[in-house]
Amino acid sequence: MTMQTQLRPALSLFVVLTLATGVFYPLAVTGIAQVLFPHAANGSIVSVDGKPVGSALIGQSFSDPKYFWGRLSATGPYPYNAAASSGSNLGPLNPALTAAVKARIDLLKAADPDNDAPAPVDLVTASASGLDPDISLAAAYYQVERVAKVRDVPVESIKALIAQYAAQPVLGIFGEPRVNVLELNIALDGAQVQRLGDRH
Repeated sequence: MTMQTQLRPALSLFVVLTLATGVFYPLAVTGIAQVLFPHAANGSIVSVDGKPVGSALIGQSFSDPKYFWGRLSATGPYPYNAAASSGSNLGPLNPALTAAVKARIDLLKAADPDNDAPAPVDLVTASASGLDPDISLAAAYYQVERVAKVRDVPVESIKALIAQYAAQPVLGIFGEPRVNVLELNIALDGAQVQRLGDRH
């Protein structure tokens, strides 16, 4: 068997597999995703009045007391840096972790001194990714009094908004009930949450 007879089928197979796995398969998957899951396929972009303001998959830093605050982020050089997803990698006995938790608790107490409830763990610790866009319902309800007071609106109105935007576990068993901080804060400002790719 000559080299030419071996090379021809090898090159033919290479071309066929390249087209199948490098062109046709990605195009098919992209097309199916655009039809069945347009919001997710387009990056889960959230917009207000047609202007993109973020992604529902990546947290943002909120520090104004009139907004709900998300989880801490350990990414650098700034919080929620999607290009540098990372956690703090600090162990539970690390003094730096204890100091960071205490600082966040102090910040929460300073913003809402009348709140004597224990701070939910997801409000005082960072996640492994540093990008968490959601907080637990407990973390959201912990902040209700502060947000309602600053905005001068009834507490029940804020609670109703949380309930409206709460997401339940996938299939009822995977994950915990949660709420997206960006979408909740947009709704607080009275704007309708819009998602790129949604079809009405």
